[in-house]
Amino acid sequence: MSRVFNFSAGPAMVPEEVLQIAKEELADWRGSGMSVMEMSHRGKEFMSIAEQAEADLRELMAIPDNYKVLFLQGGASSQFAMIPLNLLRDKNQADYMLTGSWSKKAIAEAKRYSEVNIVCGADIEKFNTVPDVSTWKLNANAAYMHYTPNETIEGVEFDAIPDCGDVPIVADLSSTILSRPIDVSKFGLIYAGAQKNIGPAGLTVVIVRDDLIGQVRESTPTMFNYEVMAVNESMYNTPPTYTWYIAGLVFDWLKRRGGLSAMAEINERKAQKLYNAIDKSDFYANPVDPRYRSWMNVPFTLANADLDASFLEQAKQAGLTTLKGHRSVGGMRASIYNAMPEEGVDALVNFMADFEKRQA
Repeated sequence: MSRVFNFSAGPAMVPEEVLQIAKEELADWRGSGMSVMEMSHRGKEFMSIAEQAEADLRELMAIPDNYKVLFLQGGASSQFAMIPLNLLRDKNQADYMLTGSWSKKAIAEAKRYSEVNIVCGADIEKFNTVPDVSTWKLNANAAYMHYTPNETIEGVEFDAIPDCGDVPIVADLSSTILSRPIDVSKFGLIYAGAQKNIGPAGLTVVIVRDDLIGQVRESTPTMFNYEVMAVNESMYNTPPTYTWYIAGLVFDWLKRRGGLSAMAEINERKAQKLYNAIDKSDFYANPVDPRYRSWMNVPFTLANADLDASFLEQAKQAGLTTLKGHRSVGGMRASIYNAMPEEGVDALVNFMADFEKRQA
């Protein structure tokens, strides 16, 4: 079997070592006589899997004790509604940074429940930078401030944690979680869809500070109540057990690789290789302000867009797949999450140089 280098933005690559473990344990998990996907979520076997996964994630991210870790369904997009329903409490105002397509969707959903103050970005058209902090308009009375540190579609990344005073910070870390260390204590809530750096689609991790749960709006559906999910250890209903299991294997894989500091070094190196290849060429270009270039999602264009189809087809033949840019942006996009090995980035850089040479 020959595996390709899959540059998809999500669902994305899963570490091959994890896939091999899952393959070996598929029909019989550690002598239980059952596949994980067949287990009762309340049985001792799966409970041990769930507990270990949470413990490993807490260790990897140094999550303080006064934070709940929830393993939920509904994708990160469900959080667009769950966050205002749970965090507005007695307020009706929330701050949002507008930096790309995903923060735009979060804002649209939040407006169903609250007044939304656009902290920055209202005049951005192409979402290729982040406005200077001096221009931001923060609301000291906001229930929370939401931002998307990495915009997967546009490849814009804001790596600094905003200073919002006493206003809780909420971050959509779907495409950057586990790619580097972060200070969880700076946030009120972190959420992330699994299908980029955690595992298969179907799971969403929410890390929420204790004092922010338990004050939902009366109309909040039970399944959208963080307190209900916390009290029931994310098992108010049947959770996505197999995805949770794979996530646990990924957490263990990250620990064995040296943790998030080690991953940060690798990820920065991978991104720099690709940006260097783009910047030294007149054939390729990256549209993002260099100060806000993403480590995880690298969009790029060809000087002649008529060659896009040929580039994609030849790349696929070379084992480099899913490089087509998002339909709203066009061009190419290479997503290089944790599971993308450095050899994959090297192969892409070499292919790009060869393609350019042949088209010259």
